[in-house]
Amino acid sequence: MSLNSVNTNIAAQVALQSLNATQTNLQATQKRISTGYRVADATDDGAAFAVAQKVRADTGALTTVNQQLGNAKGLVGTAITGLTSISNTLNSANSLLVKLSDQGISDDQRGQYLTQFKALVSQVASTAEGSTYNGKTLLGTGNADTKVVATEAGSQLTIKAEDNTGLAASLYALVGGTYTPASGTTPESFGTDPAASAVQAAAVSALGTPPGANDVTTIKGLQTTVAGQLNQASSDANTLDATITFNSSKIDSLNAGLGALIDADLSKESANLQALQIRQQLGTQALSLANQSPQSLLSLFK
Repeated sequence: MSLNSVNTNIAAQVALQSLNATQTNLQATQKRISTGYRVADATDDGAAFAVAQKVRADTGALTTVNQQLGNAKGLVGTAITGLTSISNTLNSANSLLVKLSDQGISDDQRGQYLTQFKALVSQVASTAEGSTYNGKTLLGTGNADTKVVATEAGSQLTIKAEDNTGLAASLYALVGGTYTPASGTTPESFGTDPAASAVQAAAVSALGTPPGANDVTTIKGLQTTVAGQLNQASSDANTLDATITFNSSKIDSLNAGLGALIDADLSKESANLQALQIRQQLGTQALSLANQSPQSLLSLFK
């Protein structure tokens, strides 16, 4: 290329354009290395960034869902603990009913057994009302089923609630007595203890033929009811565990896909950085040489 003008230095312009392109690529590579992302924001790749934001929203929602499911798991776990305690108490009550139905015991012994039975009734009542988690219970008065969000799309699981506040009264009715649970400042009340013969007759009746599905007038009926509630609570707990496990696996899969979409290949970027740094140095030298070329025209005027 001939050099005949000091106003238009084509070689310098070409060198400058090449150096600017190298500088742009170098800045992009340095950004990838410093952030660790191939797509750090929308200016890098608008379509990929939009997808990444949607995936991030899903993973964030699933993380929150699992936290709520963990809270629900604590509630169900507390209910299972309470129902297990009630079931054990009913087993103990069953043993006392056998003793109370025995005609060979004295009135004094029957009175002592009745005292023990009343203690079990109080235990059932306190367990039903005291099985709370974070101020909430699945066993107390007037409970409604609990809904808990299970997916990032907002679908819900239903946690079954049971009203077991009348269980203690049903238990004490098995020996012919009446029971009123404590409420506010009103203490619990067992009414008037039934006569020894009435206690024995009631105990014999309570140990009789198993009732129908909706009849809980015998100890076996109460045990069957609580066993069914335990089974339901255990099923709810297993469902919560399975949902949490699935959501955790889904979060891992989403993060893996997100990484493949936007993460930078740091080994490749490191190699590119070295190459671009060399090109930058060469481009700077080429521009310097191109800017010096017009000075050769001065020799024509000597």
